[in-house]
Amino acid sequence: MATGIKRLAKDTAIYGMSSILGKLLNWMLVPMYVRVLPNTADYGIVTNIYAWIALLVVLLTYGMETGFFRFINKKEEVEPLRVYTTCLVSLLFTSLLFIITVLFFLLPISRATGYEQHPEYIAIMGIVVAMDAFTSLPFAFLRYQGKAFRFALLKCINIFLNIILNIFFLIVCPWLATHYPASVNWFYVPDYGVGYIFISNLITTVGNLLLLIPEFRTALTARFDAALLKQILRYSFPLLLLGVAGIFNQTADKILFPLLFDDKNYANSQLGIYGACFKIGVVMVMFIQAFRYAYEPFIFAQNKGNNVQAYSTAMKYFIILSLAIFLAVMFYMDIFKHFVSPDYYPGLAVVPIVMLGEFFFGIYFNLSFWYKMIDQTQWGALFSAIGCIVTVSIILLFGPTYGYMACAWASFFCNLLMMFLSFVIGQKKYPIQYDYRSAITYSGLAIVLYAIAMFPTINPEWLRILYRTVILSIYIGFTIKRDLPLHELPVIGKYFK
Repeated sequence: MATGIKRLAKDTAIYGMSSILGKLLNWMLVPMYVRVLPNTADYGIVTNIYAWIALLVVLLTYGMETGFFRFINKKEEVEPLRVYTTCLVSLLFTSLLFIITVLFFLLPISRATGYEQHPEYIAIMGIVVAMDAFTSLPFAFLRYQGKAFRFALLKCINIFLNIILNIFFLIVCPWLATHYPASVNWFYVPDYGVGYIFISNLITTVGNLLLLIPEFRTALTARFDAALLKQILRYSFPLLLLGVAGIFNQTADKILFPLLFDDKNYANSQLGIYGACFKIGVVMVMFIQAFRYAYEPFIFAQNKGNNVQAYSTAMKYFIILSLAIFLAVMFYMDIFKHFVSPDYYPGLAVVPIVMLGEFFFGIYFNLSFWYKMIDQTQWGALFSAIGCIVTVSIILLFGPTYGYMACAWASFFCNLLMMFLSFVIGQKKYPIQYDYRSAITYSGLAIVLYAIAMFPTINPEWLRILYRTVILSIYIGFTIKRDLPLHELPVIGKYFK
């Protein structure tokens, strides 16, 4: 058992690091985008298209990945490779059907989404979504086989290829077009701008498909089973509803915002500002992702011994570290603001709202284990559905008047409400004695320190940063003294005795 848990933790770390690395490197592309794209409206287009991609990928995978894992482990009932082949054929059929549909209705879809001037954006989006959905299963198969390093290697190749292509099209090609025009004039269109971001993604996705050819060949060794597919779809459909509700909560603001205004250029410009500044708050998202990869195997191990106290401990340290990240980002906003160009500075006001919203979502994720442990995942679907209603309502009611600030507050209140509902109902269904004193203490301390650090106007900038560093040190020092005593650490503890 111990060996299995160690392997699970090791593999999870590999999968997690590749995912987090991808988010981090793609995050680092944003400073380039906001500086090389001609205006904020162009980045608004990027924000909108990628929000649609995220939503559509969840729709096109329709819970198949989880269904695959559920049925492939029923080795006594069905041949594992037959499960893989059956799921893969299903995804191939729906992916091809999606591409055909998008291309057939390309012009109507382009007009409906405001891209009638560039219908190729929609075509590229459709192809990328279909291939991403299709290739999700070979990656799941690699996880089933325990090939964590191949999984991570392919993901990293995908990430770096996308970055290289972005740099090539957005920086290298414009330079070559100016100094050595003959070298690029045969394929490069200087005014195409944002379109090259989507072309880079398309090339990367095709490359990803080619790298997975060995996994596709494996599927040819087994046959498709229609009866098995019906069982898998019956199991996966509720997960589709849960997944769509969850991803829509994260993307609704970026999908709906351009539809609120008649002036599409204005809408895209404001969405670009919001999307770029939203990325600063993604620091919290990356932490939650990292915590999640560490938390799941930890809880798995603890649950074997029915150690309910482990949930409380994990929650306490999540709150401590999340609040530290929030304070650090806000205290050093004079540095983080250079992540975007001055044209985007008006949107910096959304950063604390976005980060707190993600903080609430992180707590909600920690709380969500209660309905998983008692096999009542319908509660998760209900919470997500309620969150969707709140998100859409706030955006539609207040978006036309308050712009992207309404989007930020929509995410904030959605996650806050889901957190509250999960906590209240969870305490009735699966009671856990959380460390409320620590949660209140650290939250109160963070609020006080935030007020002390942010409200005085201190100039020059270096003095303001120094002052806030001292304030942040108070939080860190308190944490070390109260809950992270360094003298107890096995390696460095001797230096703090």
